[in-house]
Amino acid sequence: MSRPRAWRSPEKIRKCRPRPVTDAPFEIPDSKVGQLDALLHGSGALELIDTELAGRPGPDGLPVRTVLVGLLLSLHYHRSASLADVCRVLLDELRAPARGWLGVPDPGSLDDHGRHAFTRRIYRSFDRLTTALDPFRCDRRRRLPADEAALAVAAWEDTDAERMRRRAVLQEISDRLVLTTVHLAHRRGLFKGWRGDIGVDTTPVPAWHHEPCKQRGLASVEITAGWHYCAGSSEGVFGHSATLLVAASRRHPSGHSQAGKRVSRHPQLVLGLVLDTPGKRIGPNTVHALTKLVPLGFPAGILASDRAYTDQVSEHFAQPARRLGYQLVLDYKKVHRGVQGTHQGALLVDGSLACPAMPTALAQATLGLDDEAVRGIDDNTRLREQIAAREPYFLRLKESADKRGAIRLQCPASGPSPSVACPRFNQVHQIPAPRPAVVDLTNRRATTAHTAAKPTIPIPQVERLRPLPTKELPRICQKPTITVRPGDLGKLDKFRQDRHYLHPTWQDAYQPERANIEGANGRLKSHGINIADPSKRLAHGRVAQTVLLALMICSANLQMLFSWTQTTGTTANSGIVDAITELEGTAPASTTANGLPPPQPPVTADTSR
Repeated sequence: MSRPRAWRSPEKIRKCRPRPVTDAPFEIPDSKVGQLDALLHGSGALELIDTELAGRPGPDGLPVRTVLVGLLLSLHYHRSASLADVCRVLLDELRAPARGWLGVPDPGSLDDHGRHAFTRRIYRSFDRLTTALDPFRCDRRRRLPADEAALAVAAWEDTDAERMRRRAVLQEISDRLVLTTVHLAHRRGLFKGWRGDIGVDTTPVPAWHHEPCKQRGLASVEITAGWHYCAGSSEGVFGHSATLLVAASRRHPSGHSQAGKRVSRHPQLVLGLVLDTPGKRIGPNTVHALTKLVPLGFPAGILASDRAYTDQVSEHFAQPARRLGYQLVLDYKKVHRGVQGTHQGALLVDGSLACPAMPTALAQATLGLDDEAVRGIDDNTRLREQIAAREPYFLRLKESADKRGAIRLQCPASGPSPSVACPRFNQVHQIPAPRPAVVDLTNRRATTAHTAAKPTIPIPQVERLRPLPTKELPRICQKPTITVRPGDLGKLDKFRQDRHYLHPTWQDAYQPERANIEGANGRLKSHGINIADPSKRLAHGRVAQTVLLALMICSANLQMLFSWTQTTGTTANSGIVDAITELEGTAPASTTANGLPPPQPPVTADTSR
C-alpha cells in the first residue's frame, strides 16, 4: 500500500503542524464596543449616574461610562466583572478607534508607571459611583466592629429621605441596565407570542467575604449580607438574595398544540432583578419588578412562585400582584395542604373555595403529603382521581375581577349548568324536581349534563329529615353567590390562588414555569457568566454588588438572545443593529471602516432656527 501524497510532501507537512499560541493580546472588534456602548446609552442609566455625580468636588476623572463599557466587554469575552480584567481589556484588547471613543490612552505610550496610574483611575472612577449611591459611606476595606456596622445596616432600612432617595436611584439604575435588553427584544417583536407568564424566584448570591465573627465582635465586610437558606436545605449561603423574574410559558395539557418540532416562542430572558438582604422584602421586591414591566405593555398572565412567596403577607405580594392583573399559581408546605380555613361558610381547600359539604376524603386528600408525593402525582393514580373528583365541588367564577380586584363566586349547584346536585340548595331556593326526560345515551354531552351523572352533595340524614332554618345554614348556602374582595380572607388570603391545586390546569402552568426559572438560574450559574462565583465580582459593598450583578444579568440576556436566535433560525444581525440605532436615538453622520457608527450620546435637535 502506498502512502498518501500529503505524507510525502514536506511543504504540506509543515502546514499541518500545530501553530504555537501567540503572546499578542486579543483584539476586540470595534463593532462589539460600539454595540455595547450604544446599548448602555440606550438604557438611560448613564443619565442617572451623571446626575448623581454632577457637582461633586474634585476633578471629573475617568468617565464612568468607560468603566461600565469595559465591564460589559469583560463579561462578554472573559465572563468576569472584576475591575482587574477591565483594566486589561481597556489597555490591551481595544483597537485605536474604540480607545478614542472611550478616552483610553495608547498603551504603547505608557510605561509601567503609566499603566499603573491608568489602573488607579479605573478604580477611582468606580469608587466615585459607589460612593455617590451609598446611603451610608463607611470603610469597606476592613471588618468593622459590630456596633459601627449596625449603623451602616440601619441606613439601608430607615426612612431618611436622602437615604431612601439614594436607594431608589440605585435600584432604578439596576432596573434600566436589566431592562435595556428586554426593550431590545420587545422592539424586535420577539415577545409577540408571549402570554405574559412569569416565573419568580429568589436565588442566593454568595459573598466573597467571611460571615460576622461573634467571638471577636466583628462584622463582615459585606455588612448587609446574611444567610440565604434554599428550600429543603439546612445549610445556608452567606451573601445576598437576588429576586429574579423570568419570561416563562405554560404548556398545553395534551402536548404542544402545533405539529412538528416544539420550539420556544419567545426568549426566556430575565425581566427583573432586585438585590437585597436574605429574608427581607421578598414580596415587595417582586411587586417592584412587576411594576417596571407595565410601561412596556406586556400582557399580565400567570405568576408562578415557590413556597417562599406563599408565606408572604397578602398585602405585600398576593394583593399587589392581582391588582397588576396576574393570576397566582402557588405551592404549599406540608403543614398547609388540605383544608386551610373557611370564608362565608365555604371551605378553603388548597387555595380554592369549595362547597362546605365537600366530602372530607376529597377535602383532605393532600393533608400530610410530602413534597415527593406531590411531585410524583403522575405516578399516584389514587391521588389523581381524588384531585379530579374535587373539581365539581369548587365554587365557580361568576364575574371576573373588577378595578378593586373583587370577584364573584357562585355555588356549584346554582346556575343554568350546575356541576353538582344539592338537596339543601333545592330546598332553600325551592327548586322543583326535574321532570323525567328521554336522554340519548349515545350523546356524550347530553348524558354528562343529566342530573344523575353529577355528584350529589352528601347531606346528613338528620338534616334530610328535619331541614335546618335558613339562618343557621352557611352564608354560601343562603345565597348562591358571594363576593371575595382583596383581603377578605384575612391571613388566609395568602393561600388563595387562581387554579385548583395539583389539577392538570395547575400542572400545565406551574411545572413548566418553575422549570423555566430553574433553567434560567442554571444558565446564570453555569460555566459562562456565573453569578454564584464571588471571585467574578470582587468589589466591596452592596452598591457595587448591585451594579455588577445588573451588568452580569444584562450580558447574560444578550447571550440568551443570541442562543435563541441561533436555535430558532431567526436572523438577528441586522435587527440588532437597527434596534441599537433606534435606542441610541440619533442617526450617525459617519461610519468606521467596519460599517459601525462611532458611539455617541443622544443628540438634541436644534430648534433655534
